[in-house]
Amino acid sequence: MAAAPPVSFDDVREAAARLDGIAHRTPVLTSRTLNARVGAEVFIKCENFQRVGAFKFRGAYNAVAQLPAEQLAKGVAAYSSGNHAQATALAARELGTTAVILMPEDAPRSKLEATAGYGAEIVTYDRYTQDRTALGEALAEERGLALIPPYDHPHVIAGQGTAALELFEETGDLDALVVPVGGGGLIAGSATAAKALRPGVKVIGVEPEEGDDTKRSLDSGARVTIPVPRTIADGQALPTPGEITFPINQRLVDAIALVGDEDIVDAMRFAFERLKIVLEPSGATPLAALMAGRLEGLPRRIGIIASGGNINTQRFAELINR
Repeated sequence: MAAAPPVSFDDVREAAARLDGIAHRTPVLTSRTLNARVGAEVFIKCENFQRVGAFKFRGAYNAVAQLPAEQLAKGVAAYSSGNHAQATALAARELGTTAVILMPEDAPRSKLEATAGYGAEIVTYDRYTQDRTALGEALAEERGLALIPPYDHPHVIAGQGTAALELFEETGDLDALVVPVGGGGLIAGSATAAKALRPGVKVIGVEPEEGDDTKRSLDSGARVTIPVPRTIADGQALPTPGEITFPINQRLVDAIALVGDEDIVDAMRFAFERLKIVLEPSGATPLAALMAGRLEGLPRRIGIIASGGNINTQRFAELINR
């Protein structure tokens, strides 16, 4: 008998109930200009309007909310380049506990400041020479904190899947779902929801060209580790897929598309000028893949998860004007 998957559609639905009235039910945008440009009907789930400005709040809150009271009294820890850091800090504050967050020294200043603004203690590290997972685990053990990883946790994955659940509830059947891929939590949860609701849907992940660890891993049939990517999509600058997320994505993800930094900037510019929304580089990669023609056999109705919009004005201007 095959083992049950670590995350089920029931887990996603239970997460949705837990998040009801806590997380924002983010809007879904459409654009006739975009539809005409790509030759398909596109629905954009705007997680840049989620609390903390990214989908990460869904998974962080779902995980922290399930901790026992005695652990909540001690606090939580997390490691993140920014969005999960903010999400865990806010979830901890909402649930009456404290958070210690391990963040890379070169994390965007806006994300560092926002995380501190939610009341978290920040500990920094060098992402290019230090192992954040080992550091985070040691920090949590030393202080007696519950570690809430950014993607490799069933409750986090289930929480992230609620974005796709809402998208399907609003749009009905979709032929394809396009999702950014970092550690794989968002696409694992999204694919779990999408395939349960419409088994024939094509789930496509998008990675930056310099950070194609998931594509390489899926192609080889095992997790591959690459050097820490140097890409403008900082939320996707990871060297290897998650231990829990990868088997889920092996089973449910149909393809991975790659986009370059120029493609990402073009999508950010289009989103700002035509859709009137701000996307951070990682949040723009699915739109970039669509606009750059990186999706093969384009179906008729396509859902996109625009995962976040956490970028400050100076960085945004530097990117779209270069």
